[in-house]
Amino acid sequence: MAQNQKNHKPPRKINVIRINLSWIYILLIVGIGFMIFGNRGAEPQKIEWDQVKTMIQSGDIKEIKFIRNDFKGQISVRPEAMNKYSSYFAEGKLPKSAPQFYFLTSSHFDPENEFEAANEGLQPASRAKIVMVNERKIWGNVLEWIIPFLFIILLWGWMFRGFGKNMGGGPGGAGMNPFNVGKATGKLADKEKVKVTFKDVAGLYGAKEEVVEIVDFLKNPKKYTSLGGKIPKGALLVGPPGTGKTLLAKAVAGEADVPFFSISGSDFVEMFVGVGASRVRDLFAQAKEKAPCIVFIDEIDAVGRARGKNVGFSSNDERENTLNQLLTEMDGFGTNSGVIVLAATNRADILDKALMRAGRFDRQIHVDLPELKEREEIFKVHMKGLRIDKDFDVAFMAKHTPGFSGADIANVCNEAALTAARHDKKVIDRQDFLDAVDRIIGGIEKKGSIMTAAEKKSIAHHEAGHAVVSWLLPNANPLFKVTLIPRGNALGAAWYLPEEHKLLTRSQMTDEMCSLIGGRVAEEILNGEPSTGAQNDLERLTALAYGMVQYYGMSDAVGNLSYYDSTGARGYEFNKPYSEKTAELMDEEVKKIVRNIHDKTLELLKIHDKEWRDVASLLLDKEVIFADDVEKILGPKVRPEGYVSPDASQIESIENE
Repeated sequence: MAQNQKNHKPPRKINVIRINLSWIYILLIVGIGFMIFGNRGAEPQKIEWDQVKTMIQSGDIKEIKFIRNDFKGQISVRPEAMNKYSSYFAEGKLPKSAPQFYFLTSSHFDPENEFEAANEGLQPASRAKIVMVNERKIWGNVLEWIIPFLFIILLWGWMFRGFGKNMGGGPGGAGMNPFNVGKATGKLADKEKVKVTFKDVAGLYGAKEEVVEIVDFLKNPKKYTSLGGKIPKGALLVGPPGTGKTLLAKAVAGEADVPFFSISGSDFVEMFVGVGASRVRDLFAQAKEKAPCIVFIDEIDAVGRARGKNVGFSSNDERENTLNQLLTEMDGFGTNSGVIVLAATNRADILDKALMRAGRFDRQIHVDLPELKEREEIFKVHMKGLRIDKDFDVAFMAKHTPGFSGADIANVCNEAALTAARHDKKVIDRQDFLDAVDRIIGGIEKKGSIMTAAEKKSIAHHEAGHAVVSWLLPNANPLFKVTLIPRGNALGAAWYLPEEHKLLTRSQMTDEMCSLIGGRVAEEILNGEPSTGAQNDLERLTALAYGMVQYYGMSDAVGNLSYYDSTGARGYEFNKPYSEKTAELMDEEVKKIVRNIHDKTLELLKIHDKEWRDVASLLLDKEVIFADDVEKILGPKVRPEGYVSPDASQIESIENE
């Protein structure tokens, strides 16, 4: 027994050479093309029988091959006589091989007698050799039939075999196979390839907590079902662009020990009727086979738009068919036990109500713009691979980027690194980050921009008007800096650090509107007339004024009414929800509000005329001034009564509670 084990040899591993049939198809096509269109030189030229007789009499023809069944003669000219006939060929390019000429005859042509008469009287060496043949065209006829069928077979094999996998179709994907057009294009995430975890998701405390709980549902279902509870069927991530909705989904894929399908909402919608619904069925069929698992649909608004409100006004719209199938798969007669659907959108207001109800998307997870403490954590995540100055204050940058999303902060960090490299620095300091913020918000500096002295003076007083009004009004946003350096489409700019309010009072909105119109009023005082430089300010001012009247009920004449449709239920209705008389009243109220704002701002600048002009002169001298410079002229920033500045420690203590 031991001897048998000793003599036993393990089976030799056979190396299988795999041949990619695509290359064989390509080589065959190239070969056929070369045979048909290959470089054969000039083609034989057709001549008439009278010319042939002349060439025979001249002794220039070496051989005539006459094909009886085709009534065709092929002429081979003697090499030494070829130059005499170069004019018969384009650009004098002669055929590389015989025959050089051919002639056609009728069925009444008698070759024996005609050739004999043409050769009569010539010396034997000069006589043309005559060869009579009957050609058999079996292979020619066969090839005429085979080549088209061969080409069709090659095309069939190229399109319908598993070539779609190499074109991005993947498992279950459509690829280039028309028979797979109804297959779902969702990608099954491989855990080893997904490196993102919840540790990489900074901030988003509430949203992350709910997503972690969903992963825990799948890992430990008995913990929840033992009490009679049911695992949620779906969760919808809602929030502005760039806040980290897709990143949260990637973190779920990295953390979960279950299969994770990811697909975009636009992948369901095709021009072919029924394809979207078929792909939805196929996606959930694959998910059921892998259950428990997670299906992530990014940008679900591409397919989940409310039915009956499509611009096309089609009663049998493909998008609606796809949505109906999605609704059925998520909560219909069939069960999707163990399949949790995650979806992301920044347009939840346009989604169909049947999609949003409990039983389909049981939870709506709001992923909002990060607050101060969250921005600080996001900065730390994106600064890991950067060479930062050791004295850099992350809390300072978090405070100076209000309203920035996670994607914006990532862009700031990258731009700061590029700015430091542009100035040949060894490390990235605070100024690089501030320059990056300026570039992202306002655009690149236009240092070579040409403007007249009068224009520069007007712009300086315009920006000084913004700065002074915002400094003197208690509820206006705190000023950070004012600049005369053009950026993007702006000839100058006043930068603020808006405080993060959850609610806005009428006085806060009024002070903000005074700050917006401060530049226009300053131009009127300086030049006696306005200019076009306040277009953006007036646009924002008008939007705020109409918001006060139409949406927030801050007009005594209109009353406590709001005509804002937060549900999107009105869709594409062309009728306004108020009468023409009410519309006229709203317009009058908006004009009244703007007029009062203008007069209040004008009075404020006239009272502080000297300080305003001093700020403008300092701005003309330095081109960039900061809040400290304005404070030296106007004194400390005016604050409302009982104001307490929120700092990081206060926010942290609130979060800990």
